[in-house]
Amino acid sequence: MAEHGTGHDRGFERRLKGEGLLTAEISYYLPDHPSLLQLFVWQTLDVAPRFPALNRFLDHWRREIEATIHEIRIAHSAMLSPAEVRMVDGLIRLH
Repeated sequence: MAEHGTGHDRGFERRLKGEGLLTAEISYYLPDHPSLLQLFVWQTLDVAPRFPALNRFLDHWRREIEATIHEIRIAHSAMLSPAEVRMVDGLIRLH
């Protein structure tokens, strides 16, 4: 989200630094319903291949959530890299 009045987009900056969209699909069991496989989907910007944001989230899950993780499936897409940015001199307006 851009900060008001500055045109500054933190997400854009993060993508320029190598972060891409991470989608994690976590299937898990709750202790009181062990035969019911449940699904949680979570998205954030993260850096492959170490995925520090995902690891922090999973550490939180293991500490705070009473659920046994069955499987984690992830998808990661580098949305923008520095090589894809070109500075141009000029402005074209379409009405």
